[in-house]
Amino acid sequence: MKKQVTVLLSLLVGLSLVLAGCGGGSTEPAASGGKSSQGAGGSLTYWYPWGGDSEKWDQWRMDEFKKEYPDVNFNATYVPPDGGISNGKLLAAISGGNPPDVVITNEYASAYALAAQGALMPLDDLLADTDFKEDEILDAYRDVMKVDGTTYLFPEDSNVNLLYYNVDLFIEAGLDPDEPPTTIEELDAAAERLSQVEDNKISRLGFIPWLDAGDEAFMWGYIFGADFYDVSDKKVVLDDPHMVDMLNWMNTYARKYNPEKIKSFSSGFGGAFSPDHPFFSGKVAMTVNGNWFANALKEYAPNLNYRVAAIPAPQGGRANSSNFGTNIFMIPKGAKNPEAAMRFILFGVNPEVMADNINIWRSLSIYKAPNDAIKWDKEGDAVYKIVREIASSPNSGHPALTIVAKEMSNEITLLRDNVIYNNSDPKPLLQNAEKKLQAEVDKQSK
Repeated sequence: MKKQVTVLLSLLVGLSLVLAGCGGGSTEPAASGGKSSQGAGGSLTYWYPWGGDSEKWDQWRMDEFKKEYPDVNFNATYVPPDGGISNGKLLAAISGGNPPDVVITNEYASAYALAAQGALMPLDDLLADTDFKEDEILDAYRDVMKVDGTTYLFPEDSNVNLLYYNVDLFIEAGLDPDEPPTTIEELDAAAERLSQVEDNKISRLGFIPWLDAGDEAFMWGYIFGADFYDVSDKKVVLDDPHMVDMLNWMNTYARKYNPEKIKSFSSGFGGAFSPDHPFFSGKVAMTVNGNWFANALKEYAPNLNYRVAAIPAPQGGRANSSNFGTNIFMIPKGAKNPEAAMRFILFGVNPEVMADNINIWRSLSIYKAPNDAIKWDKEGDAVYKIVREIASSPNSGHPALTIVAKEMSNEITLLRDNVIYNNSDPKPLLQNAEKKLQAEVDKQSK
């Protein structure tokens, strides 16, 4: 991870030279108006981060777009893991003067950082010549779309994180599956009753805080109430009692079950889309994961009796909430066909187009208006009901909207592991990380 940050910072030096010569928005052509194909033809280079079924769906979306805009020739490239952001491929393409025309990424915070660095094209002029109306989009997306009042990013859809729990194991442990834990204290108590540890040998754990979505750098800090960054003052906020409490709480699991034994126990675990995921086999009774995990359960553990609930939160934290996992479109600075890129973005997030995807993954539309093409509400889906409730909570949002989002993510992950595996005091680690990142913010903001 340190190597990735070094690569990104070195690329920024070259990028700044390129951006200095790019000029202002006046050199960028505007998008065509209405629904005509004027200005939307030619070659369109598109980078996307997903393989498998998601790639097949995206290819379908491209094919549907070409039916309406037959003059577009797609040059689509699978660029894992996040559209070329974390490995520096996108910055290298921008600084080399040969960027893709449009990119979609699952790393909204890193995309926001690129916008703050001046690496992306502003979208307001392009959007002004289309039928797009900003007030049709849910308010929850406004903060991630704009940097200093200018639109650089366009959301596709969002995921929220949920607590998944095994109903049969709850009953076996004498817990009421109709009353899932809502506080951290209740979560810990349930986890202890669900765990099976004999002679220091772990056969089942009730919960592992850093498993699945719990491994995301910002997730637990956000639930505990941390803000990470003050956008108005451009101040990094890591030396925060919420962060200290969160890390000390995670460390209670490490101390209780021995971090090396947990590591050994989890070494054979498979990923979310693997039959070896520990929640599928009952090796872990509760886990935090995205709404899309319900589809993995349908595929790999169709007979598992499970339910979902909001992530438990401590007093003073963000109850009944989630950090949003928003998929984001962006047009890199220097894109050769921004008109076609903007057309594809707007077509790609069209409610009827996105319904086909939402009906698989239970993700969230960006639009306020209800969409009859989405099946989950009509079917009374229990998982989607909780998804919608959490997404509509004022406590849910997009943390870490900062120019140093990726570096902050890396720092938090490193210091978290330092606390878990070395039993380190989190406060001085957070203080040092805050100073380091603030210096980078100040440097890049000049």
